[in-house]
Amino acid sequence: MGLPDDIRVCTLCAERFAATETGHSPRPIVWFRPGVRILVAGQAPGARVHESGRPFTDPSGDRLRDWLGIDEATFYDRNKLAIAPMAFCFPGYDANGSDLPPPKICANTWRADVMQHVGDVPLVLLIGGYAQSWHLGTKISVRDTVAAWRDFAPRAFPLPHPSWRNTAWLKKNPWFEADVLPVLRARVKEVLA
Repeated sequence: MGLPDDIRVCTLCAERFAATETGHSPRPIVWFRPGVRILVAGQAPGARVHESGRPFTDPSGDRLRDWLGIDEATFYDRNKLAIAPMAFCFPGYDANGSDLPPPKICANTWRADVMQHVGDVPLVLLIGGYAQSWHLGTKISVRDTVAAWRDFAPRAFPLPHPSWRNTAWLKKNPWFEADVLPVLRARVKEVLA
């Protein structure tokens, strides 16, 4: 068995997930291999992805693909793009119906090996605070990290999560769509050429 197979059968969080409001079992979503051109480093799969078994099969995925300027076929081409969140399973919901954070044990167990497995990727998209903190070592807000995107480009782009929950954030920060997205789309096109 190789690393992706090892992750697919991981049950480290079985008791933790059973104790959530969703009371679900682990279902690691593994979508990476060596030699890709783009790595999407996000937080953790959501409930819809847990059901589908395919990353970003939700409105967040639609928005992310729009941000990147690519279609579904390109996004799901495993030879071009890898998706390796900080946790491979849906963490569940709390009693208020809010998303639980990605369990740290997942990144502590798998992250370094995943990064070694995918190798030197020309473009890494860091979606949300968990991925930004791990990859960049930042301890500042997502807004400030995203605002400092030029410090990390062209290899890495810190991004807010493309969730509908961030629609207000996008409206309050119009510079993201005006300044970041055109450069990001050009970089995506360049690394996929």
